[in-house]
Amino acid sequence: MFKHSAAALVLAGLLVVPTAAQIIEQVLVNVNGDILTKTEFEQRQITLLRARPELSNVTPDSPELRKAVAEVTPQLILEAVDELLLIQRGRELGLVMGDEQFTNIVASIKSSNNIETDEAFLAALKQEGMTMADLRTALERQMLASEAQRRDVVDKISVTEAEAKAYYEAHKQDFTTPSEITLREILVDVPVSDRGVNVAQDDEARARAEELRTRLIGGEPFARLAAEFSVAPSKANGGLIGPIQRDELAEALQALVDKMKVGDVSEVMRTARGYQILKLETRTETRIRGFDDARNDIANKVGAEKMTGERLKYIERLREQATITWRNEELRKVYEQALENRRKALAG
Repeated sequence: MFKHSAAALVLAGLLVVPTAAQIIEQVLVNVNGDILTKTEFEQRQITLLRARPELSNVTPDSPELRKAVAEVTPQLILEAVDELLLIQRGRELGLVMGDEQFTNIVASIKSSNNIETDEAFLAALKQEGMTMADLRTALERQMLASEAQRRDVVDKISVTEAEAKAYYEAHKQDFTTPSEITLREILVDVPVSDRGVNVAQDDEARARAEELRTRLIGGEPFARLAAEFSVAPSKANGGLIGPIQRDELAEALQALVDKMKVGDVSEVMRTARGYQILKLETRTETRIRGFDDARNDIANKVGAEKMTGERLKYIERLREQATITWRNEELRKVYEQALENRRKALAG
């Protein structure tokens, strides 16, 4: 709310659907006596498309803009009819927005937008082309739709023990904390020229690395020697690498680390850049959360998945009982195609 972009001004002149030379009636669809107007639907298009930064500098006749409108219109018109069905169900349940509830929501909007006075808030509403009455109507519609779904769908969803256990077994990796390790390294580089590696320089680098390892085994701090002698980027952190997941390491390095205990220093190893020494600083073992420990998270995940499907089935039942009369043939076709696509997805 109260956010603007150049795209909003451009979109204001768009047709509801991108068809040439078509005059669109003011009323687009009638759902059980409630109507969706051209102006209302255009505002939905503007609200959605103004969030796309790539449309901030487009012109009304821009192909990019027309394409974007064509892309968003099917889902928008489907959601608009869904919303009318849910609002009507909310009214059937006797739901209303009280004065105290409205006042609290307005206070929250003012706070989130750093608006301190009622005058400034009314001015911001005016910039949006809204009055306080318009705002209350919009908020009440949102409340009716969401509360109807909560009572008819959300509150009736339950997750059985069998469903929870089946989900846990199928998604056990989601409840697994992989093994992590922290290493320290010292890298002694071997100079490389156009002629390749000089054997004497290679021997010298290896001898230097072996000397450093002897000092490490003798008790000198790894971090200090790494900071002084290593050429690896990690020298700035005393040679520290990680924590990283064990599986992210090359297989050869995994095999090496698996044989080490925390605090062990590796043998001197030849790498592409020179000679490397590693120390295993820390290791955490792979941990799998037990079913009982993860039960609440599982219930939330399964419940959310079930709710998505049950919500669509619920709206379908409302739609089957509704009388929907279209006043715009092109938009009806777009709506019916979007509805068919949803039904296929729900069935699949």
